[in-house]
Amino acid sequence: MNRKVMLPDGTKTDAIGQGTWFLGEGNHSRAQEREALLAGIDAGMALIDTAEMYGEGKAEELVGDTISGLPRQNLFLVSKVYPHNAGRNRIFDCCEQTLRRMRTDYLDLYLLHWRGSVPLAETVACMEELVSRGKIRRWGVSNFRLHDMEELWSLPGGRHCAVNQLCYHLASRGIEYDLLPWMRSHSIPAMAYCALAQGGELRRGLFESVAVKQIAEKHAATIPQILLAFVIRSGDIIAIPRASRADHAIANAKASEIFLDEEDLAILNQAFPAPDHAVPLDVV
Repeated sequence: MNRKVMLPDGTKTDAIGQGTWFLGEGNHSRAQEREALLAGIDAGMALIDTAEMYGEGKAEELVGDTISGLPRQNLFLVSKVYPHNAGRNRIFDCCEQTLRRMRTDYLDLYLLHWRGSVPLAETVACMEELVSRGKIRRWGVSNFRLHDMEELWSLPGGRHCAVNQLCYHLASRGIEYDLLPWMRSHSIPAMAYCALAQGGELRRGLFESVAVKQIAEKHAATIPQILLAFVIRSGDIIAIPRASRADHAIANAKASEIFLDEEDLAILNQAFPAPDHAVPLDVV
């Protein structure tokens, strides 16, 4: 089963896609990383997320190398622009450079990576112009807090925002208190990066959790699959885990077949409760 999330314009895209942060930087062989991305596409993860920041364009180049020759209409390509490039004097050239690196004529989704010094109204106007030029199909934001989204919503064209990409996983649930409810009330899906946690003690805590292990055993699943199933459980959040191996990519895709029941969620909520007050946005 390839679960989908509906975007505000009615387009349906994969509930689990593929992230590319740290890919293309020589940590693994290029052939291995291409194989992983292709395996993910074959397994139903046609959404690929990248950014000009990732390896200063190297991840975008890897994506372009990987998808060369594949039917473009079957893919959903996402990239992100640096905040300092998100003004009228640079964004159009930067978008063109991204398109060249990714070997495509258009992006399905183009995101402002985080807020910077460029006025938000200027960035929105530029995004709208990129849509009108046919360079991107839709645009969104990343790492936007509640007051950022409220400001965005008040701007001309701001209501065309398609997604807000955020750090979200079982041990980082701050967005559930106020930001995610606001987004749901305005029909804006979330896209979760670091859905398996980035690393360190937080990741170890998840992967060594008795509660998570218990549910993984119940579903005959891996711990990463349970963590992904948790993130996409509501039907309006997209997870974009990275995989540098084909078998990991295939396993990530299979997480969309896991549906956590009320008992599972009660166990996870007890082990990793959502906050009952506003907390600072996690940004990695």
